[in-house]
Amino acid sequence: MRTIFPILSLILFVFSACTGEDPRPNESMYFPPSSGSDWEKTSISSLNWDESKLPDLLDFLESRNTKSFLILVNGRIVLEEYFDGHSPETPWQWNSAGKTLVTATTGIAQQEGILDIHAPISDYFGTGWTLLPLEKEGLITSRHLLTMTSGINDESQLVIKPNFTYLADAGARWSYHNIFQKLTDVVSAASGRLFDVYFDTKLKNKIGMDGFWNNGLIFKVYHSTARSMARFGILALNKGKWEEDQVIDEEFFTESIGSSQNLNPSYGYLWWLNGKTRYMLPGSQSTFTGPLIPAAPADLYAAMGAEDQRLYVIPSKKMVIIRMGKASNPLNPNFALSGFDEALWTKINAVIR
Repeated sequence: MRTIFPILSLILFVFSACTGEDPRPNESMYFPPSSGSDWEKTSISSLNWDESKLPDLLDFLESRNTKSFLILVNGRIVLEEYFDGHSPETPWQWNSAGKTLVTATTGIAQQEGILDIHAPISDYFGTGWTLLPLEKEGLITSRHLLTMTSGINDESQLVIKPNFTYLADAGARWSYHNIFQKLTDVVSAASGRLFDVYFDTKLKNKIGMDGFWNNGLIFKVYHSTARSMARFGILALNKGKWEEDQVIDEEFFTESIGSSQNLNPSYGYLWWLNGKTRYMLPGSQSTFTGPLIPAAPADLYAAMGAEDQRLYVIPSKKMVIIRMGKASNPLNPNFALSGFDEALWTKINAVIR
């Protein structure tokens, strides 16, 4: 059963039916307070969206095992819905959407001058961290982990040394692999602190997130409320800036949301990118033509996790969208993109017209 918060079930943004542009381009960006539950919102009566299509969107979300769903524009909550007993205080796992938190933390470490993503990983915790020949191991940099091009065998996704065997030279093959998790060890070695502690100090606490890292079946997974995922979305919308604090170096963040290699142009630094001419998917070496989500704006970039955990950022619309929950299709929990994305955006488009 859906739990509805009528005061929070609001839509802030209005698009012109003709152009799709923001009719209030000068509206300031809002950053919620670092503590407390206050968060600015506006009334649906001030919008030009098709409110009659909203029940269809909400019914779709509920039928697809959604727990939390938010839309924000310019940082303000425009729609906030919870289902199946969830509330703004209920934490949920990000799954692989949390990879982007690792990206951000790696960028902060580089910004502080303690890490270089172009340096061999062996510079930080010595040689022999894989079973690769040393000359091949020495080719692997943090950037290769950020771009999924380490060349390490992806037959097993369990992040343990016996699985770190050679398949291709670093940079020669794109393969969605949980080896990215070694970035947390690089940050830890570079900073001299546990990754969780460094992350909390340099990122989480600065933007008022709640949440915690917990060991999952394959790698550490972040858990937080949907509002905390939305806070990170606001940070991403503003290219790493929170109010006057450039939390993540803007140049690094811009690199993060651009095509990081030519093998899969729809992939940045652990971010998925829409609007490209082709893409690859986890567990496959096939290339597919067209954008990731044809129904979605071309400039969308996304943090995507198993069971359809979603953080969409759309700069042209100053919009952040959050979806947390169980798999929309329990028979196909997937690792990243699924048919759910296209179906969801079709429903969203019906509302925003």
